[in-house]
Amino acid sequence: MNYNYIAIEGTIGAGKTSLAMMLAEEFNARLIPEQFEDNDFLPKFYKDPSKYAFPLELSFLASRFQQLKNELSVNDLFKSFTISDYFINKSLIFARQTLADDEYALYSKLFSIINLSLPRPDLLVYLYLSVDQLRSNILKRGRPYELDIKNEYLTKIQSGYFEYIRQQTDTRILIIDTSKLDFVSDPLHYKLIKSIIMREYPVGTHTIDPFI
Repeated sequence: MNYNYIAIEGTIGAGKTSLAMMLAEEFNARLIPEQFEDNDFLPKFYKDPSKYAFPLELSFLASRFQQLKNELSVNDLFKSFTISDYFINKSLIFARQTLADDEYALYSKLFSIINLSLPRPDLLVYLYLSVDQLRSNILKRGRPYELDIKNEYLTKIQSGYFEYIRQQTDTRILIIDTSKLDFVSDPLHYKLIKSIIMREYPVGTHTIDPFI
């Protein structure tokens, strides 16, 4: 692997956790999985977004920061590299879509303060799927608190990711269209997406359709 720290991102249901786990297992990498299932505000937010958006985003930010700070501050000599299934900047992307303007202004100030102390990933991988495919994956995995997620919300989050990516000039970003890939069930598809991630890329945004 050409990178010491890789972050896998994607809208809800894109398969980022599955891919991160598969890569970590094959390469004996240190895995940093997002601990979202322990957040008590999440099911409340999906039922009443306007009421629970601010406490949800603050709790996620605190949890993500603490986890990354703890994990990335210690070198693991027995692991080949580090891979996480999220990037701390997703906090801003989600908050921009869920918070009122005054709440977001305060939130972004807090984010700027804590983000200075975290290392950036050498490669940010974004897994792209259409909203219909995302919704299908969400229904398949059957998490009760996710069943209230609307397509409109997924569209907003996906748009937020693309807006963030467009603004980045000093980050190595890889967008992979996975709409025709089933890397969880098909070993050949997994091998293909793995080979794409293992290439060396210059700083900038690179969009890959594996079948072109």
